[in-house]
Amino acid sequence: MAALRNSTMSFYEVSGIVPGESFRARDLARGGEPVLISEQSATRSLKPWDRIAARVVQVGSKMQIGGGVLLYETGIAETCIEALHELRKRSKPEQRKFSKAMRPVVGDTAAAELGSTETVRATSPIFTTFWLVDLIERAGRPEIPDLRNVEGDELLLCQARYPFAAGTTCDHIQTALDARREFRRVDTTFWNWVSLEKPVAHASSPEALTYETRLDDDTLVLGGVELQSNALVLVANSQRRCDLGCALLFGILGERLKKPWLTTETVDRLIASARAEPQQPATPEEESCAIVHDYLDRHYRDVLDQPVPMLGGKSPRAAVRTASGRIKVAGWLKMMENTTAKSAEHNSALAIYDFGWLWNELGIDELRR
Repeated sequence: MAALRNSTMSFYEVSGIVPGESFRARDLARGGEPVLISEQSATRSLKPWDRIAARVVQVGSKMQIGGGVLLYETGIAETCIEALHELRKRSKPEQRKFSKAMRPVVGDTAAAELGSTETVRATSPIFTTFWLVDLIERAGRPEIPDLRNVEGDELLLCQARYPFAAGTTCDHIQTALDARREFRRVDTTFWNWVSLEKPVAHASSPEALTYETRLDDDTLVLGGVELQSNALVLVANSQRRCDLGCALLFGILGERLKKPWLTTETVDRLIASARAEPQQPATPEEESCAIVHDYLDRHYRDVLDQPVPMLGGKSPRAAVRTASGRIKVAGWLKMMENTTAKSAEHNSALAIYDFGWLWNELGIDELRR
């Protein structure tokens, strides 16, 4: 109780989590190095680089959490930090006056620390306000996010099934598709439909998530074509792509195909159907992890040389060439680690993926704290 009396809520970044034992917390409001917090219950739900508001108090030789912990989503956490920095700028004259008055009593260093603490104490209501407003907004959001492809189209599973016209054989279809650069054969009965030009990315809402599939040479996959015994099936992830694919197939195959049967299914219906169906036998865990980790390694290695909006349109490799850029890249990596950790609760492969090589590759290991 004595420790709580003199404490104040502040904003922290979480790292070094040991489930059931401890974690490290870096004070984002007052600065300084991360401190070791002895904690049991919170460590079982916290993820690396989570942003929390809490009271950290010293009890004996240990630092502990006094009371509850407010967990922030990434976006609202950044907004809260910006607001704190702005308030601190405005309160610097008052902070200097407080420090000057206390200097004869406690000394220069302690006076500065007291001044900083008083500023945080005065602005502490902002923590609960931002957290509560965000919680209310998220409670009214749909469970399924706004999913779009790289052209900005809403994701919609579209299928066009073309029965063969009289006299058409599988050899006719194979020969026609193999002759076109838009179709890349995967096996004896399937082709990837790819873009021959660089697609134009369309702006979407900040809440939208972009879904795309690319080949090893970075070619964008627009859809797929499957050859069945008596039909050709086109699959695409938006209505616009499906329309383009149908027009392309008609131009190539013409009268060899009959009028297609068109079906569509939304993402929410797909998810509902998946939840209702019996679960299929899982892939052996080690094999599954290896597949996921190999994909993530290749994906992130490509991302290092691609422009990232969060880095002002620079690639991570280019951004780390400046001091300010290194800080931005560290924040970007922390956001990716945190997002992956939160989505890994039911995916062991994601849960054990190590982002450490990315920090090492970019030469900013010292900022991973």
